[in-house]
Amino acid sequence: MLASMNMMGFVLTKDYDKSRAFYEGHMGFDFVSLDKFALVVRAGKSGIRIVKVPTFTPLQSTVLGWEVDDIETIVGWLTKRGVAFEKYPFVQDQERGIWTAPDGSKVAWFLDPDGNVLSVSQHV
Repeated sequence: MLASMNMMGFVLTKDYDKSRAFYEGHMGFDFVSLDKFALVVRAGKSGIRIVKVPTFTPLQSTVLGWEVDDIETIVGWLTKRGVAFEKYPFVQDQERGIWTAPDGSKVAWFLDPDGNVLSVSQHV
């Protein structure tokens, strides 16, 4: 039953304006609503509720990620839109920030304005 439903992700922010500019402007997601409870954007069939809190410490691991068919194209597109990819020491492609796993899958990580770790990945 749950497998046929759409996913709703949740992230925290300290600033709705910065989050909206990032998720709508840089990521290309559709604005849905903003009220006293959350900023909501839509990424395809999935939604993200961005909840404002006065303070928080972002997790040091990925909180949201998207599977893509062509990671190089997506990383290039996002870079042109102002997204900066993390260049972790273990990442082989230091120019674009794309890590290749032993099985050939690829992942690239980036941060939203609040330091939440996000990723795009292409799996074999």
